[in-house]
Amino acid sequence: MIQQPRRIIGALLDNIGKVIVGKEDAVEYALIALLCKGHVLIEDVPGVGKTTLASALAKSLACSFRRIQFTPDLMPSDVTGFTLVNFKTGEMEFKEGSVMAQVVLADEINRTSPKTQSALLEVMEEHQVTVDGVSHPVPQPFIVLATQNPGEFVGTYPLPEAQMDRFFLRVSIGYPTVEQEMDVLERYSGAVKPMATIEPVCTAQDIIALQEMVHQVYCSPEVRMYVASIAAATRKEPALQLGASTRAAIALIHGAQACALLAGRDYIIPEDVQHMAQPVLAHRLVLSPEARMKGVSAQSIVQRVLQNVPVPVKL
Repeated sequence: MIQQPRRIIGALLDNIGKVIVGKEDAVEYALIALLCKGHVLIEDVPGVGKTTLASALAKSLACSFRRIQFTPDLMPSDVTGFTLVNFKTGEMEFKEGSVMAQVVLADEINRTSPKTQSALLEVMEEHQVTVDGVSHPVPQPFIVLATQNPGEFVGTYPLPEAQMDRFFLRVSIGYPTVEQEMDVLERYSGAVKPMATIEPVCTAQDIIALQEMVHQVYCSPEVRMYVASIAAATRKEPALQLGASTRAAIALIHGAQACALLAGRDYIIPEDVQHMAQPVLAHRLVLSPEARMKGVSAQSIVQRVLQNVPVPVKL
């Protein structure tokens, strides 16, 4: 049970490392979301590798892949699909949209209208799209990798709370160090681009098997109480208008299970919960107007909650 996930994840990390330099945490978080059947929001300034990370992960998996470039004129039917009449047979036929793939890259998701953004709500939660009253399941495994620039940039539509809550976690890549940037420049200065060297290193069946293993990782009552206490503490924070939802608490446990699995354990320890708290919880919290004016960040609130909630000793 332990060696297989570590071998596959190691191969994926090495493969993605051909194009993403020095951002192991961001890559690992994206892989954890995949193992937890979750979705990833990659948020950062332009040009730091958001789309490159999503594309490298997609190319590393022997899965179907589609990219949706979100623009202001994109329609919901472009995402979900639509039905039309086949004039030869007289029957209604479903024409699938871009979301009907195992790996979906939603590029610059906050540059399309809220109406089109909401087209992803059902498929991200239920893994199906409903068109004209008929449900169509998406292929498995299924993951949405969405990229966006920070909300203060011109021409963007902030994602609503319900949409943010659908994302299992949010990661930021950040600027590289001078040494890392020199490595990137060397790799991209040749005739062959690093992305062209990426080949699949695992199959859809491998990912589905690992997803089943995640649910077999033991979570003690003490750890469940720890997660519930963290979620409850966020709801009592005066600096927050909206604390962590029950979906967020469930995601935190699943993330801790995947974290434990990658560490070679079949049980969760509090450090797994702490490691996953920031990427899983921070983007779901809504700051009060006073907190925003004071420059308080959701990340700092998560950190304060972790410091104040007692860590279980007995597991």
